[in-house]
Amino acid sequence: MRFTSILSVRAGAVSAALLGITVLCGSNLCAEEKAKELRWKRHTINDQSPYEAAGAADFNGDAKIDIFSGDSWYEAPNWTRHKVRDVPAAEANPHYYEDFSDSPLDVNGDGRPDIVTCSYFGRRVGWVENPGGDATKPWIEHEIDVPGNSEAGELADINGDGKLDFLPNTVNVVTWFELTQQKPTVVWTKHDLGPEGAGHGVGVGDINRDGRVDIITPSGWREQPEKASDPWPFHPEFQLGAAGILIQGRDIDGDQLTDVVWGMGHGFGLYWLKQSKGADGKREWTKQVIDETFSQAHTQLFANLDGAGDEELISGKRVYAHEVEPGDTDPAVVFSYTYDREKNKWIKHEIFHGDPALNAPKKAQDRWALKDFPPGSVGTGLQVAAIDIDQDGDLDLVCPGKSGLFLMENLGL
Repeated sequence: MRFTSILSVRAGAVSAALLGITVLCGSNLCAEEKAKELRWKRHTINDQSPYEAAGAADFNGDAKIDIFSGDSWYEAPNWTRHKVRDVPAAEANPHYYEDFSDSPLDVNGDGRPDIVTCSYFGRRVGWVENPGGDATKPWIEHEIDVPGNSEAGELADINGDGKLDFLPNTVNVVTWFELTQQKPTVVWTKHDLGPEGAGHGVGVGDINRDGRVDIITPSGWREQPEKASDPWPFHPEFQLGAAGILIQGRDIDGDQLTDVVWGMGHGFGLYWLKQSKGADGKREWTKQVIDETFSQAHTQLFANLDGAGDEELISGKRVYAHEVEPGDTDPAVVFSYTYDREKNKWIKHEIFHGDPALNAPKKAQDRWALKDFPPGSVGTGLQVAAIDIDQDGDLDLVCPGKSGLFLMENLGL
């Protein structure tokens, strides 16, 4: 197995909006001025929310899409806040709250979306039951398992049965949870694949194109066998570093081979690994740059924002992923990227670009995003929800983070 790298120099983090020109970044990234770009409008859902996870669904059955984040759900269309549970700050570090995923799923089959969640310091995976009725009624916490420190988690159909499973980034072990029964009682089945490959980052994609979803880790990939309960072979074919979540496996360049897209959760850079075949038929991976102008790219997702062509890659800055690390006080940003297969380059689109935390204290313990960053700083936190929240036919973005909870409304071209 061969691993090569295309090197590049990180461009200065100067906003193109300030310069009034386009910026070329890296060896295959081009931020082009286009005659038609999507327009975005920021809506503040809660400018004092410190929670980094969020999901969106119709939680009260009124056919409007609401938002859930941390301890509350926000009722559309006026975003009335309903606090329905307590989410404590982590004892080990009060800058983090024990809410590292808010993924909507009807767990108990009652027709109401619940929330599947996980925590890092508490090491728990669980679900929060939507009781329905009175909007202020407390939601009920249910523990699924205590597998270990979970950096984040997402829903994905891992075993191909048409049902969503929960994949936490449990940094000590590779594991996923299958919802095998809803009634009369909820039953989750744990699939523990072992510690090989476990680390900062996890994702999904059919790496070997056999029709089954594999699990991608920072140091390789776990191959799904014909029967998901059998052992999953580990292929230690690459090293991604402290990767964001989800690591995305998909064919970027149209060569019918699955590539890997990831961001550096605690450093600069958004990258992809191009898969190719060597003369001996073995897989080879070539690291290529998407964007190196911002840091803390802790979550990545693909969604069709413009309603045409391929889905765009969406990422941005997780504000204060760690309070002190490269690029920590740089502006909060959210970008999307399209890949031009004919020109073999990424085209960058700005969704939000804020201002830096100019007066942030030097010590980590003295920093607090809600006071250090300018009001209205939109980041990508641990999750971004891409959903047509205003039901106008295009996808909007729900962006949580330590600097607040925001909705980026897609206004179209």
